[in-house]
Amino acid sequence: MNPESTLARVIAKFERRLEGVERLLEHQERTYSDALERTGILDDQAAGDRRFARRVEELLKSDRPILVGPWTGEVGFELIYWIPFVRWVVKTYGIPPERLFVVSRGGTAPWYGQLAHRYADAFEFFSTDEFRVATAEARKQRRVGPFDAALVDRVAAAHQLGRVGLLHPGLMYRLFMPFWKNAASFARVERYAEYARFDAVDDPVLRDLPSEYVAARFYFSECFPDTPDNREFIASTIEGISRQVPVVLLNTPFTVDDHADCDVRGKRVTSIDATRMAPARNLAVQSAVIARARAFVGTYGGYSYLAPLCGVNSLALYSTRSFKSHHLHVAQEMFARLGGPSIMPLDVAALPAVRLALSGALVGAP
Repeated sequence: MNPESTLARVIAKFERRLEGVERLLEHQERTYSDALERTGILDDQAAGDRRFARRVEELLKSDRPILVGPWTGEVGFELIYWIPFVRWVVKTYGIPPERLFVVSRGGTAPWYGQLAHRYADAFEFFSTDEFRVATAEARKQRRVGPFDAALVDRVAAAHQLGRVGLLHPGLMYRLFMPFWKNAASFARVERYAEYARFDAVDDPVLRDLPSEYVAARFYFSECFPDTPDNREFIASTIEGISRQVPVVLLNTPFTVDDHADCDVRGKRVTSIDATRMAPARNLAVQSAVIARARAFVGTYGGYSYLAPLCGVNSLALYSTRSFKSHHLHVAQEMFARLGGPSIMPLDVAALPAVRLALSGALVGAP
């Protein structure tokens, strides 16, 4: 008998037994942790950590493509929670970037960097009206909803991905919920996040803009409602800044949520041409414009988070403090760790006390 073939059979038999032992230990560990959860010995956060780890381990057991998302929610949550979370998962578990297929909307591939080597956009498959209606009741993606499933199916079919694994935002929501419900500190979020700034991306739209400008995006929201006072504030603020330096508005010619832009006219106020703001790349265009700006000013929210990640200071304005302080805290902590530009929230009621300093802060030396 060939000694080499005999040795190969022995090794194969040993490996099968080893795999059996590993499966048995894995089953015992799962049974034990399940029992701890049922008896309440294992607290909710620890149980959530274990369920998350199992889900990622299941993704790693096959070599199928891993669809990241689809992200269809708010800009701010994508920036300060979802992308840092995805970055952490990929780094911690050593997932090869070539296995990933990021799905978002608005051309946000540059935000994900090397993680989005493969990227698909929701607006390649659905109109803005379809998107707005489908996501109106599910801005927080705590589970895989019908629209998520439909989008996954269309992306997989269009790119011939076959069966895919899914790294869905619901995993992140379940992990971070204790923080949002005041049952955990910021350390809960920080544990599952890897922060990084975005690389500036060139875009043809920049060639049509002034060499120096302030980027602005004012829209009406719960914390900045559509009132005569707020409209007057926006007009006077833009007019005051434009006397010192041109202003570039980031308004879009369409809506995908309940936030309506406020349009402002002026001699040194420029808007991006509507033809440059196609839905499938509007956020990419806005990112490029913000990254080249002297500063950003606008409504407190996702775009005011985007500016510091693009290396630009952000002045975020509100008139009603209806937003969760948790999110502002996370954003400020993130920018503090990254160093450099940050976000400065300001209640418009405080404007009379700072008006003289405001324009200088925006147009002063970079």
